[in-house]
Amino acid sequence: MARIERPVSPHAGIYSWQITNTLSILHRLTGILLTAGLLVLVCWLTALASGPEVYAGVHAFYAGTWFKIPLALWAFCLFYHLSNGIRHLCWDLGFGFGHAQIRASGWGVVFVALAATGAYVLGVIL
Repeated sequence: MARIERPVSPHAGIYSWQITNTLSILHRLTGILLTAGLLVLVCWLTALASGPEVYAGVHAFYAGTWFKIPLALWAFCLFYHLSNGIRHLCWDLGFGFGHAQIRASGWGVVFVALAATGAYVLGVIL
């Protein structure tokens, strides 16, 4: 029996890199980093419930200048994940499936996340 050449399953070697690929990967990554941030929040809440001495130590650790970088990163993750989640909800409702709309909404999500993070850093962290 002769072997029939059939197309292989789509993979990274077939598709060109697009904004949707990047935003999908970034959405998953921000979800993972938000989970790490949740663990930091749980540590802070546990210290708060453990008494003033424990809380003072944890607060001193979290209030350090170096800790502003993870806070800004977690803020970006939150704003990006939220914005991209709203974008996906719009898709679930059937809006924004045109190529131009997908590209524009993708860049819009990135812009909103960066702008919101900048406002947070300037207003809260600094």
